[in-house]
Amino acid sequence: MSEQPVNGPRTPDAGPVGAPAAAPSGVDLARVALRAAKEQARARGAAAQQRKQARRGGLRSGARADGRDPLPLGAAINRLITERGWETPAAVGGVMGRWPQLVGPEVAQHCAPLRYDEDARVLTVSCDSTVWATQLRLLAPQLVARLNQDLGQGTVRLIKVQGPGGPARRYGPLRAPGSTGYGDTYG
Repeated sequence: MSEQPVNGPRTPDAGPVGAPAAAPSGVDLARVALRAAKEQARARGAAAQQRKQARRGGLRSGARADGRDPLPLGAAINRLITERGWETPAAVGGVMGRWPQLVGPEVAQHCAPLRYDEDARVLTVSCDSTVWATQLRLLAPQLVARLNQDLGQGTVRLIKVQGPGGPARRYGPLRAPGSTGYGDTYG
């Protein structure tokens, strides 16, 4: 059994609990001075190392990996995309490249993505006939769900479907074949 002192338990630094704290003396004072000297030496060494590296022309590569080591091309591109905040536009661009795999070859043959509005989160798709435009309008909710599953929830809110463009606009009911406008008839 250990014996407790009459004045109560002692702490290593201060003496009995409840007693006024005494100033460090002897070995404790030497420990505090040694710790302060080590910290100052460490700080001086770090400053000297930085001055030495600056004289040599900057940091040198060491044996361990750091942020200056070369990266594979894919990792460098992913890092650039993340730093610039281009995750969504890059993902949507990937969807435009993988359009046939997402919608199937038959739909992809007749419908193509045109553009993506990032602010409104609307994907615009053009179809080559009104039949395919109607078909894609009916498939739009399922396609939005599939795209959001692939890109992340809420990336695409709406698919805007455009049908085929009409013939070139001709002004006036009577036109001569091959004419360039009203000015060529007054020759």
